[in-house]
Formats: sequence, structure tokens, C-alpha cells
Amino acid sequence: MDFWRGWPYPVAVAALFVVVMLRAGGTYALGRAAREGVRRSRLARLMAKPRFARMQQLVARWGAPVVIVSFLTVGIQTLVNLAAGVMRMPLRRYIPALIVGSILWAFLYATVGFATFAGWRQMYELSPTAAIIILVILLAGLAAYIVWQVRHRDDEGEREPANLGA
Repeated sequence: MDFWRGWPYPVAVAALFVVVMLRAGGTYALGRAAREGVRRSRLARLMAKPRFARMQQLVARWGAPVVIVSFLTVGIQTLVNLAAGVMRMPLRRYIPALIVGSILWAFLYATVGFATFAGWRQMYELSPTAAIIILVILLAGLAAYIVWQVRHRDDEGEREPANLGA
């Protein structure tokens, strides 16, 4: 976070915008390329999962608005952009959604994200012990959530066919 310290706010937002445009656009491009024939790769295994199939269904039904809203979420943004690429969402629809979503993400990250980090840092300066305990609790909660997701995903995989996204 020190990297951004001292940057004017508009410059930080612009830099974050470029970062997310490249990442999300690259994910879309990867999805388009994957459709053409990445059969035995790790990406093909991701695309065979039920969660990816659900993202494809959302993109197929709602299109560009789903892409925009995905930038306000944690955890599905990559899947939505990948699904849009795999489904070959027309660029005339995808690019405006990518731009709007990237703008929203950049402003959100530059305000809420930086403010959260600054607040934690200030708490650390006042009470390092309390700040570290809170961080450990948050990380433990995140780890528990990830473990729960992995276990839940394994259960889902047994109930649903693996190639719903094909």
C-alpha cells in the first residue's frame, strides 16, 4: 500500500483502472481462446465446474449488466469475465461493460480499500496487539470460509454433472 502513498487520488484511480482493465480483459481473452481448445488444462477443469456453468447462465441471460455488477463482488468477477469470453460475448457489449465495471472497481478500491488499510494501520500504531489480533481473526475467518467452500464444492461436484459449462 505504500506504493500508492503520495499519489494524487485521480492518478491512483486511473492506475487502478488500468490494472483492472488489463486483468479482466485478459481473463475475457483467455476465455475466448480457451473455447478454441484448451481441453486438458487447469482452465478446462475450472470451466467444467458447476459454479462456472452458473456464471455462464447468468451471462447468457443478463449479459453486460452481469459483467458490470461482477466488479462489485469478491470471488465471481474472474468467473464472469471468463464466462463472457468463453461465450464469445460480442465486444460491442463487453467493452462498455468492462469500462464501466473497471471504473466502479477503481473508485471502490481507491476509497474503501485504501481507507480500510489506513484505518487498520492507524489501529496498529495505537495498539499493535489489538490490530494483530483482529487481523488474525479475519484471516482465520477467511481460511474457515475457504475450507467450507472447498468442502461444499466437492459435495456439489458429486451431485451435478461435471460438464454443465460445455
